[in-house]
Amino acid sequence: MDKELLQRVEEDGIKFVSLQFSDVSGAVKSVDIPTGRLSGVLKNGIWFDGSSVEGFARIQESDMRLKPDLNTYAVLPWGDEHNRKARLFCDIYGIDGKPFPGDPRGVLRRVLERIEERGWKFNIGPEPEFFLFRKDKGETMHPLPYDIGGYFDFSTSNEAEHVLSELMLALEAMGLEVEMGHHEVALGQHEIDFRFADALTAADNVVTMKYTVKALAARNNLLASFMPKPIFGINGSGMHTHQSIFDSNGVNLFYDANDEFSLSTLAYQFIAGQMKHARALTAIAAPTVNSYKRIVPGYEAPVYICWAQINRSAMIRIPQPGVGREVSTRAELRFPDPSCNPYLAFAGMLAAGLDGIESELECPPPLNNLNIYELTEAELKERNIDQLPGSLEEALIDLENDQVIRDALGSEAYAAFARVKNAEWNNYRTHVVDWEIETYLESA
Repeated sequence: MDKELLQRVEEDGIKFVSLQFSDVSGAVKSVDIPTGRLSGVLKNGIWFDGSSVEGFARIQESDMRLKPDLNTYAVLPWGDEHNRKARLFCDIYGIDGKPFPGDPRGVLRRVLERIEERGWKFNIGPEPEFFLFRKDKGETMHPLPYDIGGYFDFSTSNEAEHVLSELMLALEAMGLEVEMGHHEVALGQHEIDFRFADALTAADNVVTMKYTVKALAARNNLLASFMPKPIFGINGSGMHTHQSIFDSNGVNLFYDANDEFSLSTLAYQFIAGQMKHARALTAIAAPTVNSYKRIVPGYEAPVYICWAQINRSAMIRIPQPGVGREVSTRAELRFPDPSCNPYLAFAGMLAAGLDGIESELECPPPLNNLNIYELTEAELKERNIDQLPGSLEEALIDLENDQVIRDALGSEAYAAFARVKNAEWNNYRTHVVDWEIETYLESA
């Protein structure tokens, strides 16, 4: 395998290889090497200082080793043609030779081992949304949408059309199976969907998509943002995540032809598990202060913990597949957003669903043909419908109290994540924003 990769690197004319990993918040980090060093790195890995990476080692434990995952090789479709660069995602190991427990990619690997022992595969189809903005000429950035399109709009004069086409071609060149790209509801908002894959590949794909979109947008003098709610009063950007479990024979274990909604007992238990742990799960799937300005009534983001087949206001939706129902039956979790670290988010989603399966939780009935936003507090209480957290602070408290999700992250990754996010919340709550000045400066 090493020889095949080295030959491919030579054929592709690669001069440098970017060895990539992510910190606990999901930011991509890299160590770049000339291709002459690649053979040795494939054999022995490469050491780096983990003490300066958020959520990694303390100073006295700083030496860490990157081991490339050869299956993640891709040529980066931008930059200098004469100094072509490729990338490899890496797993992180400590000086003891064991996987580093705080590595987000390793966190997902550990949770996946639980279903691999059963001969199962957790498939995920994420749908990250993003905005394209013009760059201000001044020192500050103000969100100025790049186009005038609306949901699924087509226009021969739309400035964003050629950018979106370029993005899809670049992502396909990097190995993602792009299914479609389209304009979303808000001005300047777009979505590129790629085919479902096993959870680890899907998480790699989300990371790849984000930095590819940002790099190619910058090349067009634009800013691509995956911020959940960059503009007040219009829809924010989510990352609806389609989930299913297949067995080793490729059979979709979520499907049951005899059920009213084509769902198996396993699927109902999985849904029940995610509903049970939804509030804690929100902390890692919608992990920024800004995330909770998207999760509000009126903008297609879920607020209440419930499920339905045809109700887009529900937290979990069961899309109605046409042909190929046996393969395409799935559960769509709608509160994640693209600011999350996909490795941690997908690990938490699977752990929550597995708890439902292992505990044989009973799933409540669906809320079809019902606008949940219109229910009164009394009606919500009568139906036992709980609400997602209203702030990052609330979500972090729920995460702290949820042992299942904390165990999925592991003590090191959880401690690092909680430290970073509590600091973010404290920084936000002590910061004076323009709205406060406009509202209180003269009236108080």
